[in-house]
Amino acid sequence: MKKNLNIIVISLTLVVSCNQYNPKDLTKDIIPPVAEKKAVNLEKHGDIRVDDYFWMKERDHPEVIDYLERENDYYGKMTAHTKGFQKELFAEMKGRIREDDESVPFKSNGYWYYNRYETGKDYPILCRKQDSLTNSEIVVFDNNVMAKGHSYFSQAGYTVSEDNTIAAFGIDTVSRRQYTIQFKNLDTGELYPEKIENTTGRAVWANDNKTVYYSRKDPKTLRSNQVFKHVLGTDVSQDALVFQEDDETFFSYVYKTKSKQYIVIGSSSTLTSEFRILQADDTNGDFQVFQERTRGLEYSISHFEDEFFILTNKDKATNFKLMKTNVLKTAKEHWKEVMAHREDVLLEGLDIFKNYMVVSERENGLNKIRIASWDGNTDYYLPFDNETYTAFPTTNVDFDTTTLRYAYAALNTPSSVIDFDMVTQGKTIMKEQEVLGGNFKKENYVMERIWATAQDGVKVPISIIYHKNTKKNGKAPLLQYAYGSYGSTTDPSFSSIRLSLLDRGFIYAIAHIRGGEYLGRNWYEDGKLLKKKNTFTDFIDVSKHLIQADYTSEEHLYAFGGSAGGLLMGAVANMAPELYNGIIASVPFVDVITTMLDDSIPLTTGEYDEWGNPNDKEYYDYMKSYSPYDNAFAKAYPNVFVNTGYHDSQVQYWEPAKWVAKMRDTNTGENIILFHCNMDAGHGGASGRFEALKEVAQEYAFLLDLEGITE
Repeated sequence: MKKNLNIIVISLTLVVSCNQYNPKDLTKDIIPPVAEKKAVNLEKHGDIRVDDYFWMKERDHPEVIDYLERENDYYGKMTAHTKGFQKELFAEMKGRIREDDESVPFKSNGYWYYNRYETGKDYPILCRKQDSLTNSEIVVFDNNVMAKGHSYFSQAGYTVSEDNTIAAFGIDTVSRRQYTIQFKNLDTGELYPEKIENTTGRAVWANDNKTVYYSRKDPKTLRSNQVFKHVLGTDVSQDALVFQEDDETFFSYVYKTKSKQYIVIGSSSTLTSEFRILQADDTNGDFQVFQERTRGLEYSISHFEDEFFILTNKDKATNFKLMKTNVLKTAKEHWKEVMAHREDVLLEGLDIFKNYMVVSERENGLNKIRIASWDGNTDYYLPFDNETYTAFPTTNVDFDTTTLRYAYAALNTPSSVIDFDMVTQGKTIMKEQEVLGGNFKKENYVMERIWATAQDGVKVPISIIYHKNTKKNGKAPLLQYAYGSYGSTTDPSFSSIRLSLLDRGFIYAIAHIRGGEYLGRNWYEDGKLLKKKNTFTDFIDVSKHLIQADYTSEEHLYAFGGSAGGLLMGAVANMAPELYNGIIASVPFVDVITTMLDDSIPLTTGEYDEWGNPNDKEYYDYMKSYSPYDNAFAKAYPNVFVNTGYHDSQVQYWEPAKWVAKMRDTNTGENIILFHCNMDAGHGGASGRFEALKEVAQEYAFLLDLEGITE
C-alpha cells in the first residue's frame, strides 16, 4: 500500500527513536538448518586449510539439494511476515514501469530495428520495418512464444545477414550462458535445421550471406577458446576450426568492423590483447595477426578507409592513447599517435563515422564525449552540467551519418536516448524513460558528490541521492553500494526501482572505490592483485565518513554488492561487522583460494591477472588474508542476506552456500543470516522482465524490515 511520503518519514522517525519493532521477535523460535561438517584438508605451499563444507561442491547430489532446499525453507519461514510487503513492493516497482514499451528504432542496412514489450508479457518482441518507420511491422522474434515451457529463457547474439534474409541467434534455457546458435529465414519464417551448441550465442556474418564465424566454449571451464567457421546448409560437425586459444588465461571472441570490411578475432586476458583480421569478402582466406600479444600491451581496433585506429596503453600510456596505422602495416612499430596520453584523462572508447570520430573519455570520474572531424576543423565536447550523471554513445551502426546517438541519465533524472547532430550541434530527445504513477518529480531528490579520506590519505568519491525531506541527522537509513573489481566503473544513473527506498527515507550512496576505473586506470591498478585490500578498506572508510558526516549511523547503515562486489561484502563483514546493521551479498565470490586453485571451474584461469595465481605462495598468502570464507572466524556478524542461482556459471552456488554455513557456525551474535538459492537461475537471476523485480523486492523487504518499515 502506498503512503504519503511525509507520513512515511514521520513513521520512520518514530520507529527509529522508539525502537518498538524488532523483526527478530517474530522469528526467534525458527531454527536455522545446520550443515553437516565433513572435514577436508586442503594443502598448498605447506599450509593446510580445513574445509568442513567442501562436500557442497557435488552438484546434483541428493545431500546438496536437500541442504539448499532446507535453506530455502528456512528463508521462507523467516521472511513469511514480509511476504505481503514483498508483493506490495513488487507491484509498486512494476507500477512505475511502462509495460507496453518500445525501444528507439535504429537503422541498419535499409531496415529499422526495434524491440517492444506488450502488457502482461515478460519478454521482448524483436521487430523491424523496411525503409521507413511508416511501413508495416515485421516480427522477427517473439521471445514470449519462444520462452514457453522454460523456467529460464535468454536470447542473445541476434545478427542479420548482409542481404537481410537470414537471422542468426542464440538461445540459453539453463542460465549457464551456454548458447545454442540457430538460423531463421526472415522471408519464410523457416528455422534452419542446424544447431550449434555450447557457444557465446553470437554468429558473425561474412559478406557472402552464407558463412558465419562463432566462438565455442570449453564444455568444462566455459572459457570461449575456439572460433569456428560454419557454412549454412552444411553439417555442423564439419565446421572448420579457424582459431584456438591455448593460453588458459585468455578468452576469444569474434566480431565484424563497423565498416563491414573485416572479420576480427579477439583474444584477451586482463592485461593483454591480440587481434586477427580477415577481409569479410574472403571466406577462404586465413586470419592475419594484427599485432602479436605482448605481455601488458592492451589495444583495441576500429577500421576506417585504409587505416585502423587503435586505443592502446603502448609506451606506458596508462590511461590509453589513440593511434592509427595503415591496413597493410598493422604491427605496433607502424602505429602513429593521434591523441596523446594524458595523466588525468582515461580514454574509454571510440566510435567511427564517415566525417567524425567520437571519443569517450573520463576525467575526474565524469563521462565526457568528444567529437572531432576528420578534416580537423571541428573538435568539441558535449556539455554536461552536474557531477552525478552518466553519458555514453549507444547504438551507432550507421557509418554515413552526422547523427550521434547517446544516452544520458543522472541519479535523479530518468534515462534519455538523444540524437545529436554533430554539424549543427542540435539535439533531439528521442525518448525519456517514463516513471509511471504520477508521484515522481526529479526536483524532490537531492544529488551530491562528496569525498571520503581513505586510511592511506587517498580521496574516495561518493555519489549520493536522497529525498529532500530526508534529514541528515545521523538517523536516516543508508544503503551503500560498490563493486570495485576488473576496472568496472559504477556510474551514477537513475533507477525507478530505487525510489521505493528513497521515498521511505533511505539515502543511497555509491562508493567509487579503488578496483574500478572511476578515477582512471591507476584507480584500478591500485585495487587489484597485491593491492586488493584497498578496495575493502576504501569501502569501510566511506562508511565511516558517512557516519561521521551524519548521513547515517551504525544502527542504520547497510551495505550491498554482487559477484566480485559480493566478495567485497564478505570482506567488510569480516573486517568491520560493527559498522553495519545489515549486508546483502548477491551471488558472492567468497571462497577465493579454493576457487582460484581449481582450474576446472569456469573463468578461473582468466582471473589470475585480477586476483593473482595462488599457485604462487605470495598470492596464496595474500588471498588467504582476505578471502571471506577463510576468514569467517568467531565474531558478531551483522544481519546478512545472501542470494545465489543454482546454475550460476560465474560464481558457483557452493561458494555462498559454504560461506553461509560457516558464518552461522562461527557467529557469536544474535543477528539473522539468511540464504536463498534460486534453483532455476544463474548469475543474472531470473530471466523474465519483471521476475527480477521479485528478487529486488526480497532484498528491499530485508532492509526495510530491519528498519521497522512495514508498508
